[in-house]
Amino acid sequence: MTAYVPARRARAGSGRARTRTRLVAAGAAVVTVGAGLGLRAVATGSTAKYGGDALYTVLIFALIVLALPRVTALRAAAGALAVSWVVEFLQLTGIPAELSRHSGLARLALGSTFNPPDLFWYAVGAAAGWLGHTAVGRHSPRPGGPKETA
Repeated sequence: MTAYVPARRARAGSGRARTRTRLVAAGAAVVTVGAGLGLRAVATGSTAKYGGDALYTVLIFALIVLALPRVTALRAAAGALAVSWVVEFLQLTGIPAELSRHSGLARLALGSTFNPPDLFWYAVGAAAGWLGHTAVGRHSPRPGGPKETA
């Protein structure tokens, strides 16, 4: 057997690595939106509501990684959780409810009514984003790692 050694390996933080991270994050965002829409189509009640809350935070996580591909999983999770909680607490002002009356997109993005259990499900979504990011990172090729064999 001969070992395959690429001419250049992508260094962590290199343009190639960031591009790959962005592509994976964009794919994750698309899959998350699809999962959310699918969940709304097939589930009702608490499953749809709280599953949607968790997926909302997973989507924000993916968008953070898309925008900042060098961000750590922990910081992306913290950022996604913070954004989700800010939007939830903003619902106490009535602004999202007013915007939601005029736009379906605003209703999906901002919600309309504060619901304390949502805060927990946002944390579940942040944890899921962290777990997914960490799992993908562990299975990604690393510079100086084992060589592929032909």
